[in-house]
Amino acid sequence: MSINREIVLDTETTGLSPQTGDRIVEIGCVELVNHLPTGKSYHTYINPERDMPEGAFRVHGLSEEFLAEKPLFSEIAGEFSRFIGDSTLIIHNAPFDMGFLNAEFERLQRPFLRNPVIDTVQLARENHPGARVSLDALCKIYGIDNSRRALHGALLDSEILAEVYLELIGGRQTGLSLSSTNTRPAQSTARTQHGPRPNRIASVLSDEQITAHKKLLESLDKKPIWAKYAE
Repeated sequence: MSINREIVLDTETTGLSPQTGDRIVEIGCVELVNHLPTGKSYHTYINPERDMPEGAFRVHGLSEEFLAEKPLFSEIAGEFSRFIGDSTLIIHNAPFDMGFLNAEFERLQRPFLRNPVIDTVQLARENHPGARVSLDALCKIYGIDNSRRALHGALLDSEILAEVYLELIGGRQTGLSLSSTNTRPAQSTARTQHGPRPNRIASVLSDEQITAHKKLLESLDKKPIWAKYAE
């Protein structure tokens, strides 16, 4: 049996464009093998070596103070590259994340990423012409519980995107559970009614990560717009 390894990837940044000096502040990755989660993940916060604009802070809640003691991209570039290897990257709005990642590698005078990339925004537009294709909108279409986004971050969004991705390619795996007993027949993406999915991807967020995130929320002088969902 051939092995198909894919990495579902998400980043958080200081803004919208690396060309204007914006930087990556968080990377989260989830490993899929033959369209099943393995439980392996990669996650890191990154010191962007610059200030945090208010608009970006309101999206992810990561402050300059919180990131000041985190590693620089140069310190994590090697382990990140080793984790993704040459696997296909699954990214929502891939040009955004790939642009930022390659800008970081360019700063280090390292080669750009050459991994195959699947953009789930393009997949969604092909499957649902005219529909909204944000991650939240797709969760609603497929009945995926995204209430976990109360703990907003790159790793969590990668977990949710993994569920969305498998629905976009035809629901060919069963519930994204690591349990082999939870199975269901393949379903078409043309379904018109969706309830909550009976199974969801096994979270790779540890109790320590959840606790640390809650402490981060409590330490913020200004709460980000999504903080109310964690209360």
